[in-house]
Amino acid sequence: MKDASPAARFWAEFRESKVAVIALAVVVMMIGIALLAPLVAPQDPYDLANLSLSDARRPPGYVGEGGYTHWLGTDAQGRDLFSAILYGLRISLQMGLVAGALAFALGVALGIGAAYAGGRWEAFIMRVVDLQLAFPAILLALVLSALLGQGKMQLIAALAAAQYAYFARTAHGAASAERGKDYVEAVLSTPLPGWRVVWRHIFPNCLPPLIVVATVQVANAIALEATLSFLGVGLPVTEPSLGMLIANGFQYMLSGRYWISIYPGIALIVLIVAINLVGDRIRDQVNPRLKR
Repeated sequence: MKDASPAARFWAEFRESKVAVIALAVVVMMIGIALLAPLVAPQDPYDLANLSLSDARRPPGYVGEGGYTHWLGTDAQGRDLFSAILYGLRISLQMGLVAGALAFALGVALGIGAAYAGGRWEAFIMRVVDLQLAFPAILLALVLSALLGQGKMQLIAALAAAQYAYFARTAHGAASAERGKDYVEAVLSTPLPGWRVVWRHIFPNCLPPLIVVATVQVANAIALEATLSFLGVGLPVTEPSLGMLIANGFQYMLSGRYWISIYPGIALIVLIVAINLVGDRIRDQVNPRLKR
């Protein structure tokens, strides 16, 4: 393995953990079926013309008016729950990935920029970041969602604003360590512009811990979005995510129609746990102190 590329060595070490490989396979599979939802799902849950109230709240295995079997049952609107979960999974993943990417870009820019600038700018930016970290992310996301209103763009902005501080703190710590090294001092003595020093020399060496934080924060963003949608301040009812599907069936839990909430909840738990397991394995690989 000495002659292998860094990516090949990383994968060879990653697959030593069977749990992490299984978790990665689950994540890839769920992303795949979410992308192929229009082809895999037996019903379009957004097409109100094809919904029938006579199929509402039917148990798993029920054969509806459409002639196909509702393997996971139906919800209160008569939607096939399996189809609704696939489309809800698609929305949840989209929100988590986009919000995570935006939080990554904003947090890394602020963290590395503060470490490079130093002085009063560094103190000001990091005190703001520390102040935000003192509050729970769910509280900030809830307040921002209530202020911005419902909608995809509004929710993405709320999730990114609630999570960027984690990336900023990690990026600042890694960049501060790199900033004092000899190779950075040597590069700074050349006439290269500051942005190139940051982009070509400091940022690449800060990536390992940031990748770990990114995997965790994507899972957290999905959980936050589901929580906000469950509380009614997330996405609108026309774009139901897994959190809203759980909320739609919550009132029927005590009447025995458990499947309306339980199955979307299981899908959400499996997705979040799988992403966290992949993130834990990556953390163990990039941090030699945590290797077993």
